[in-house]
Amino acid sequence: MSNPDPKGRGWQGAKPMQLLVTLAVGCLLYFGLPKIARIPDAKLFAGAAAAKAKPGDKAAKPGEKAAKPADKPKPVEARTAEPKAEPKPAAAAKKPSARELEVQRIEAEAKLKFEAAAKAKADAEAKVKAEADAKAKAEAEKVRQADWIRGLHLFAIFVATILGIILRPLPMGAVAMVGVGLTAITGTLPIGDSLSGFAEKTLWLIIVAFMFARGFIKTGLGTRIAYFFMRLLGKRTLGLAYGFAATEFVLAPVVPSNTARTAGIIMPIMRSLARAYGSNPEDGTARKIGAYLTMTCFNLDLIVSAMFLTAMAANPMTQKFAADFGINITWNSWFVAAIVPGLVGLLVIPFFFYKLYKPEITETPEAVEMATAKLKEMGRPSMAEWLMVAVFGFVLVLWVIGEKTFGIDGTTAALLGLALLLLTGVLTWKDVLEEHNAWDVLIWTGGLIMMAGFLNKLGMIPWFSKVVGASMAGHSWQFGFLVLAVTYFYAHYFFASMTAHAGAMYAAFLGVAITLGAPPMLAALVLCFFSNLHASMTHYGTGPAPAMFGLGYVPIGTWWRLGFMVSVVNILIWVVVGGAWWKVLHLW
Repeated sequence: MSNPDPKGRGWQGAKPMQLLVTLAVGCLLYFGLPKIARIPDAKLFAGAAAAKAKPGDKAAKPGEKAAKPADKPKPVEARTAEPKAEPKPAAAAKKPSARELEVQRIEAEAKLKFEAAAKAKADAEAKVKAEADAKAKAEAEKVRQADWIRGLHLFAIFVATILGIILRPLPMGAVAMVGVGLTAITGTLPIGDSLSGFAEKTLWLIIVAFMFARGFIKTGLGTRIAYFFMRLLGKRTLGLAYGFAATEFVLAPVVPSNTARTAGIIMPIMRSLARAYGSNPEDGTARKIGAYLTMTCFNLDLIVSAMFLTAMAANPMTQKFAADFGINITWNSWFVAAIVPGLVGLLVIPFFFYKLYKPEITETPEAVEMATAKLKEMGRPSMAEWLMVAVFGFVLVLWVIGEKTFGIDGTTAALLGLALLLLTGVLTWKDVLEEHNAWDVLIWTGGLIMMAGFLNKLGMIPWFSKVVGASMAGHSWQFGFLVLAVTYFYAHYFFASMTAHAGAMYAAFLGVAITLGAPPMLAALVLCFFSNLHASMTHYGTGPAPAMFGLGYVPIGTWWRLGFMVSVVNILIWVVVGGAWWKVLHLW
């Protein structure tokens, strides 16, 4: 038998131990849950029919016909008054003849027969209707029970997929693809439904944004922007941090990968700057400037990820989950809600670390010289850079005002921008094909969107929302939602991926929040923002975290301690400042 690997590198498939754990958990849930989780009462779980009902509609019971409007009372016909006939004397009354009596008898018998036949027909129709109603109720109950089993099976596949994304027996996209395949091959969903997640328009918005990011990197525009802000604000260490904040803010709308932004553009510049000032983790000089810049730049990345729909790959997924509840979050509505607390965070966090984790070097005039030299080396902006700026500005305007003014939604605007980049030669089709991160995001995001969406359609998430919401009855929605949001935030200690966390918990927690009475748009947006900010706490919580931690400037204990402290600051900023701003926007 020939070796499938010609270079003889051995096994190239899934990691055996991680795969075994993932499959074991998935099989245990798939076969075990239907046996131990009895179908709830119809008031708590009505199946797919209830999930499809529009807000405000009353859920009809299985087999129950819709009530018809009451018949309008018919007008009473006016009767003309007739003079009463004077009674004739009894002696003058004529006795009926035998023929007339016979006719009356026949008419009476016919009337009795007709009434008996009508009653028999009515009874038969009532019986048929009762049997039809009973049959419809029985069939509806069978469908409800089948939806419960399908929901449990889909939940098992969903949990196994999330676990696989965390344990990584295969790359994230491969794990999601296996999960999508399992939903179809097990009969849990039809194949058309299993593939439906890849058609979500907002998902394609983020794919095109990846192409914009490639344009920024290919033309050198992203690096030029970073050096520009370094030259402008880099005389002091705190100014350098604000320069990196400005760079992140400019790049975030069109670079949808927080890893690409921070690890690909910011980190190389930051690292070379720290070493230029003699700050190296190997010789004990990390605290000179490198440690401060590491923690600051990492947390700035999370703030801008929360500020823009297109700033992080999982943001469109949470937007789609919100849409399943009838909440329409656009690029502009996300940005407007996040701009005030986001800008406050960008101002506060560098100063917070400057006071709490102060660098030894506070004056950095050489940074300005370094940035000036780099910009001189790069020369004047090329035609490709100017075209990139023009297309980016055009698309950004359409994202802000396009839908209301021209009827052009965000995805259409993004596709138009990509077409312009291809037509002008800023990007080639080869560039599009080689943007592997974009196609990877398409696979895993589409798979998770599909699974979470059908958990909602099958009635599982509404059921969970009712159960948890009932347990918190008696509290105000403000208190209940705050508890939910903070729980959602700190649950990220158990996740190594913002995507996995949002996929596992967002929809369920949003459903509970709405059940408690929280304003739907407010609840959806806060959970969207927290789906980015919570990654500050650990060195493994999101893609850039291992890269930044791997530089060696910040010890793990310090990272966790500072991460928890900055998480408290972020929550306070977004709840207090954000809450006041959202009040102005009439979100609550």
